[in-house]
Amino acid sequence: MGDPPRRPRSLFLAGLAAAYLAAFASLYVQIPGLYGRDGILPARKVLRLSGKGLWEQFRDMPTVLWLGPRLGLDTEQGMELLCVLGALGSLGALLFEALRDSLLFALLWLLYLSLYQALCPCPMRALLPPSCKSALLSRLCSLLGLRLQAEEPWDSLLLEAGFLAVLVAPLRLLRVGSAAWRPHDGVTFWLVRWLLFRLMFASGVVKLTSRCPTWWGLTALTYHYETQCIPTPGAWFAHQLPVWFQKFSVVATYVIEIAVPVLFFAPARRLRLFAFYCQVLLQLLIILTGNYNFFNALTIILAFSLLDEEHVGRWLGRTRRRHSSAWPPSLRSLLSALLELSAYGLLLYGSIRCFGLEINWEKRLLDSKVAFTYHEFTTWLRTVTLPLVGLGFLSLCACVRGCFWKLWAALQWAVFATATLGMFAISLVPFTYIDYESNGKLWPGIHQMFNAVERFQVVNSYGLFRRMTGVGGRPEEIEFMYKPGNVSRVPPVVIPHQPRLDWQMWFAALGPHTSSPWFTSFVHRLLQGQRDVIRLVQVDESLYPFSARPPLFIRARLYKYWFTSSAEGSPGPAQWWRRQHVQEFFPSVSLGDPALESLLSQHGLKDKPPLSRPADAILPRLLRSLRQLSQPCSGPILLWSLYLVAATACVLRALRRRPRGGSPPARHKGPRRGEPADRGGGEKNGQVRRKEEERGDGRARGGTDGHSDGRARGGTDGHSDGPRGSKKKK
Repeated sequence: MGDPPRRPRSLFLAGLAAAYLAAFASLYVQIPGLYGRDGILPARKVLRLSGKGLWEQFRDMPTVLWLGPRLGLDTEQGMELLCVLGALGSLGALLFEALRDSLLFALLWLLYLSLYQALCPCPMRALLPPSCKSALLSRLCSLLGLRLQAEEPWDSLLLEAGFLAVLVAPLRLLRVGSAAWRPHDGVTFWLVRWLLFRLMFASGVVKLTSRCPTWWGLTALTYHYETQCIPTPGAWFAHQLPVWFQKFSVVATYVIEIAVPVLFFAPARRLRLFAFYCQVLLQLLIILTGNYNFFNALTIILAFSLLDEEHVGRWLGRTRRRHSSAWPPSLRSLLSALLELSAYGLLLYGSIRCFGLEINWEKRLLDSKVAFTYHEFTTWLRTVTLPLVGLGFLSLCACVRGCFWKLWAALQWAVFATATLGMFAISLVPFTYIDYESNGKLWPGIHQMFNAVERFQVVNSYGLFRRMTGVGGRPEEIEFMYKPGNVSRVPPVVIPHQPRLDWQMWFAALGPHTSSPWFTSFVHRLLQGQRDVIRLVQVDESLYPFSARPPLFIRARLYKYWFTSSAEGSPGPAQWWRRQHVQEFFPSVSLGDPALESLLSQHGLKDKPPLSRPADAILPRLLRSLRQLSQPCSGPILLWSLYLVAATACVLRALRRRPRGGSPPARHKGPRRGEPADRGGGEKNGQVRRKEEERGDGRARGGTDGHSDGRARGGTDGHSDGPRGSKKKK
């Protein structure tokens, strides 16, 4: 089985701490403008105190923000406190391996889950009864054309991965001990691999089940780079690539997301390493061409579950020297090599057969097209869904070997294996959403288990870019700090920051403004000149055109944006975009306008006198001071400053430990006066030295007599040759 993957587990926990740090710090800088007392959607409208007890409130909406009033904090300050505690905890786990503990990751998960409950910009949550399930809320919002901000895949993925970290991380804060590999760790760490499989396989499948013509025509990437929310400069260059290469890139995406994930459960380690590097390559290319906060980095972190101890040791230069392979090779080696060659050949043959790959020598390009129908794909999907579940279960069973070495270990394994099987079982419900017939064949008890834990976001369904939006050009409204507006401005790089308002503006432009009620509140706050909301548009208020006085009227226009081509030129500054006006998105309104007041009342967004804040205690004062210190910083600057601090601390710690880790190559010198001679400290030399002491001949005094000749010290002096010294000892 090889050594247990301690280093991959450590990399996973450290990477997850870095993702938590990005999530908490990114949200912290946006709380006043988004959820503050005068923000776009004040959080006090989501968390309304009632006459129920604390436990009933937590049961209806699991968040520790209910404790805010008992600490003298309102909802906004409670969210800030949770972000600060989460950022400090994740930064500590990133810096110190001893803090990567199960209890700390349980705390981080609880803090982010509590914030997740308040991240819904949909006013329907305040109107529904508290006992309403999150699934019903999502369904109602989708029927009414509203969008939940927290339903983005990165929040759900971080919560699910964070819950798995509670099971994977060692428990050492309550007891003194090392982070030794426990018998059940291989079982729980497998859940990370299963999550990665569900994420990637579902993301590839939904692109085809959606019947989106761009995905079926392999032309999705000819639109994707310019229609995504916040492109990077690399997206402009990728958009200039020829169409045949864009189509081949879509084929490669299908192979990496649908076919390669099956290799996650392969018994041959080289197949799993191949799958790992395929996933890393895809995520790095996405990072270079799009700003998707910490999502792609988190996917790479999940892929660490495909690594083994030996491979990570090679990265760190601490691998053991492997014995040379014997000849003839064993039967196991032959079977492993045959399996690898068969897998690579099947991937290549399947790609050519399914996508009609053919080299056009005349035009010097690679032709590709989808060579199967929608009916054939759905039939194949229905055939393989449940067998893939069985394959995953067999891979889980392979982690069980060698776990019953003693009773206590067996008890631990039983507890964590039960939790693992439970997580595996309830994850089948969202996984089989890709094929509803397979979902209906599941045992009803599994559906009941999933419904019981759904509100805690421990398992989720995934499927990225189901349909390609903005095929006719990207819709935009007003110029913001991150999203495109000025056609001459270079696309920014903001990862791992998540500018939530910019993303919601992108989604709002896909429909009428009535589908995004929060937009009316946003216009209202700009007319009021609320500083916290203005900082969401521009951190540097001098760049905001109405920094001196709020505007009298505001209207929003809808534009479609396209990337310019490399052949286009302009006499002025280089242009990255070209745009075309489509229509008016939001009518011209002013403060007190009856149309604006009617929309605010219709969506339940009318301003009401907020409750007076509690007495000025120490904790609220500290939070206000911290907020004043962080106000001048934008999200990306704050995040990368924290990462720079963590990297500097790690480098300094490594430099301090370097002399202790290994002594520099020393010259061979003679022994000190009064010390026995030993050339290497080895067992053989020690035995020879003991024989010399027993014999007690006169030559033993040569080690302490400074006037003795060199030959007398030949056995211990580095300047003498080996054979003569050895002969003297004999």
